[in-house]
Amino acid sequence: MLAIEDVESGAMRWLEGMRTTLEPYPWAYTLMVLAGLLLAAWLANFLTRKILLRGLRRMLGLLARHSEAPYRLKLVPRLANVVPALVISAGIGWVPGLPAPVVAFVHGACQAWVVLTLAMAFAHLLDLLNEGYERRPDARNKPIKGYLQVLKIAIFVIAGLSIVATLAGVKFLHLVTGLGAATAVVMLIFQDTILSFVASVQISTDGRVRIGDWIEMPSENADGDVTDIALHTVTVQNWDKTVTTIPTRKLISESFKNWRGMSEAGGRRIKRALYLDQASVHFVEPDGQAWLKRFSLLRDYLEAKERELAEWNAGLGADGELPINARRVTNLGTFRVYVERYLRHHPKIHQDMTLLVRQLQPGASGIPLEIYCFTRDIRWAAYEGIQSDIFDHLLAILPEFGLRVFQAPGGADFRALLAAGAARPAQAPAT
Repeated sequence: MLAIEDVESGAMRWLEGMRTTLEPYPWAYTLMVLAGLLLAAWLANFLTRKILLRGLRRMLGLLARHSEAPYRLKLVPRLANVVPALVISAGIGWVPGLPAPVVAFVHGACQAWVVLTLAMAFAHLLDLLNEGYERRPDARNKPIKGYLQVLKIAIFVIAGLSIVATLAGVKFLHLVTGLGAATAVVMLIFQDTILSFVASVQISTDGRVRIGDWIEMPSENADGDVTDIALHTVTVQNWDKTVTTIPTRKLISESFKNWRGMSEAGGRRIKRALYLDQASVHFVEPDGQAWLKRFSLLRDYLEAKERELAEWNAGLGADGELPINARRVTNLGTFRVYVERYLRHHPKIHQDMTLLVRQLQPGASGIPLEIYCFTRDIRWAAYEGIQSDIFDHLLAILPEFGLRVFQAPGGADFRALLAAGAARPAQAPAT
């Protein structure tokens, strides 16, 4: 205690001696005290950073220890910036020669700086909280980033009002009460934020969009995976590696397609048609049926079909002996049964989901024979490979059934036709 009192008395004597020495120059003494105050503020900031960086950094570092990338704990330096402002606010009144308005302004500025620093530190704490939450397995289903952004906005609004009230020299409650008349203007300014907040709450509640979902929204040119759900926007990384940002409220007011159901069901749909030439459709004669019985997938079908048609035609009596009255097997119907059985025996086709092979309405491009089924592998590359293998096989085996794929004539067809016409001998003119 005696040593501390000796130091204080010595400091006071030194200041009195400096004041006496600089008495002819009052501004110089003011600058010296002001420089001392700034030095004290810097030292307080330095010591506080050292203490906090060894204490709080260790404590907060536990939250970010398991992060994939080092997380910068900006909260600690920002909290340390409060201390020099408090030192300057407490010591500015001791600086001689400063006008009262300057002292009042410095007091207000220091208080405003403290409020702003605390607001920024709290906002960064919310970022740290969001990062820790996103490590949870269920974070994709229930993101909280939108809620934290709303809380940030509220914090900065309150901090801004407090700073204005401090600098203006009015009470905070009086300032807030005065803003009641400007509620309509505030609602207009924050209209998008309010709508986005409502949309974020609804999206988080019903789970219509989650991080990692594949969504398709043609109106926004979005087709890819959701990478981020924020308050105002939902970020989608498209398959071409471009990034599209969708206003959150549009996911409520406009339609979009979410492919999550496909991933959860474990099957990806194939819906594609073969367009067959109508002129290649015909009845299958007995020798043709014997030819088709070589296919193990069709043997029992053709034998059962022969018995069925024989019984039906026998019931017609003498009329059943005429081909125009009898029922007969067609190559198109047989091929349709072959495709269905081929898919039923395919190891990469999901047998517990819908599987159809059907004819659609004939048109100018032939008869569409549509294949509707689901693959077991939902990965894009694997799915395309399975689909291509199936249609490769069907296109190659079509001639075995006497069928042709419809194809518009091309340049090679016209050249062959012209060449055939030129090769014909010219006919002699009639006399």
